[in-house]
Amino acid sequence: MTTKKNLKRQKLRNAEYYDFQAIQDELYEQSKQNRIFTDLMEIITKEENIRLAYRNIKKNKGSKTAGVDKKNIKDLAKWNDEQLIKYVRTRLQWYKPQAVRRVEILKDNDPTKKRPLGIPTIMERLLQQCLLQVLEPICEAKFFERSNGFRPNRSAEHATSQAHKYMQQMDLHFVIDIDIKGFFDNVNHAKLIKQLWALGIRDKKLLSIISEMLKAEIAGIGFPEQGSPQGSIISPLFSNIVLNELDWWIASQWETLKTRRILNKAEGITSFKYTALRRTKLKECYIVRYADDFKIFCRKRSDAVKLFSATKQWLWERLGLEISPEKSKIVNLKRHYSDFLGFRLKLHRKGKKKNGAPRYTVKSHISKKAERKIKDRTHKLIKEIQKPPRGQTSYGAVSKYNAYVIGIHNYYALATLVNLDFNRIAFGVKKSLKARLKKEMKRTGKAPPNYIKERYGNSKELRYIYDTAIVPLGYVRCKVALYKKKSINKYTAKGREEIHKQLEWVDIDKLRYLMRNPEKGQSIEYNDNRLSLYAAQKGRCAVTGEIPEIEDMYCHHKRPLKTGDKDRYNNLIFVTREIHRLIHEPDESKVKLDLETFQLEKQQVKKLFKLRNLALRPVN
Repeated sequence: MTTKKNLKRQKLRNAEYYDFQAIQDELYEQSKQNRIFTDLMEIITKEENIRLAYRNIKKNKGSKTAGVDKKNIKDLAKWNDEQLIKYVRTRLQWYKPQAVRRVEILKDNDPTKKRPLGIPTIMERLLQQCLLQVLEPICEAKFFERSNGFRPNRSAEHATSQAHKYMQQMDLHFVIDIDIKGFFDNVNHAKLIKQLWALGIRDKKLLSIISEMLKAEIAGIGFPEQGSPQGSIISPLFSNIVLNELDWWIASQWETLKTRRILNKAEGITSFKYTALRRTKLKECYIVRYADDFKIFCRKRSDAVKLFSATKQWLWERLGLEISPEKSKIVNLKRHYSDFLGFRLKLHRKGKKKNGAPRYTVKSHISKKAERKIKDRTHKLIKEIQKPPRGQTSYGAVSKYNAYVIGIHNYYALATLVNLDFNRIAFGVKKSLKARLKKEMKRTGKAPPNYIKERYGNSKELRYIYDTAIVPLGYVRCKVALYKKKSINKYTAKGREEIHKQLEWVDIDKLRYLMRNPEKGQSIEYNDNRLSLYAAQKGRCAVTGEIPEIEDMYCHHKRPLKTGDKDRYNNLIFVTREIHRLIHEPDESKVKLDLETFQLEKQQVKKLFKLRNLALRPVN
């Protein structure tokens, strides 16, 4: 249970940001009130914004990937604050984008095809992050509620729960599936600038910088005339801005429609309003969108046919986007499946309602494409366990496999029949395991870490390879897809309080990162205990109680290795890198000076000094 003290510690951790957080909150509130913004460059070039941008790109997974200049975050880390701030301000004053490195990666939904990915230089990513931190709160205030992709505190689970609600609770049995042909490659630059203007972003210097960003040269190809490059930090925001207009247009057909005559009692009460609207010839419809993947739910087939045609025409005339005829269709959910975000959705008749009408519930499976991808990936990971790639240990290969399986269990558990799907996939995977690792696979082994024991300990399929527990692929339970609380919001004090409460749970993504990236040069015992320890501490620093990013965490030996305690679980503890530095700082005066800066509470200081004593660095 989250305590006020923990929330206070969380605020202390974010104190360096909250100087800028107040500015973001104000931008969000002003945008809600339809204010026009003409002086955003002054905010973008603030020191606090630039420092925050550096921190955010530093923790990004792609920060170690080099662009055309062959530089990454390590090169940027060599600069001091003054150099960084001066560089950003100079570049934005006379902005000309650096070229983008283009690579092609396999498509998730079709492994036979590739899609282009643009990799900007690390300097460009820094500039884009500076813009994103100012533009995002303004746009978030104007975005539609059921737009779920690439937005703060929103996920595929929220989109899935919304789809389930319309299908099961609201009896909307017809869905329009629309696939936009090459969406990211066909974004109209001039239209995007106009949409930014309509959102109230009217700083002409900023708009000219964005225009230049969109036209950044692609190395070896040239300058694009349209499209938003996939791979850039700011591209997801641009894609949401483009399709935000579609969200509100669909909503205006029913949800937000303003009527001249309506029942007095319906004023301000949505259910009464909809009851009145259903007596008209208007088309009842609701959109659920995740990035460029969206569905429009309708009550009647005739409404769906008209709306399908109208949406196709609107996308072309308003946004210059075409739909894919072979992938776009109207689906009767009582008879056929509809694919959405890796799931196949259908309605299944189950009993009757109180009024005698048939009751339908959602029946969902993992999509066929997702199944094939899971099979291919698991077989590849099994091969790596059998013959680990250069630089990887057998333990590391097993951990990588476990991380992948836990990840797909977490995502696909939203399917109502997920257990049947994974049992079918696991049947083939077990054959592969036996064929390649029969001698190494045992029924008993070293006690698994708590996070595996709690979740998979009751499975009869739990096996051990090289004395390490391997997660059973077929052991998974259905999870109910939950709606996002409306109060959760990154840019309001109340909304952040809700987010902090959720931090009490272990972050599975961070745990999976640790599993996929064992510490090189350390023992198996160390890496195994490191995972158990992270789960036990719920990702918190043992001294401050804060939840830092994974690269800011350090697994510390309480007693030095030379004492012989080595890698035992009881000799390890997770702390932040700053706290770890203080534990080993030889200069006592510097420790006392730093304590004033960190503003640690009395109990936290006591914990720190205890760890220094164990590390043979007592403070007098």
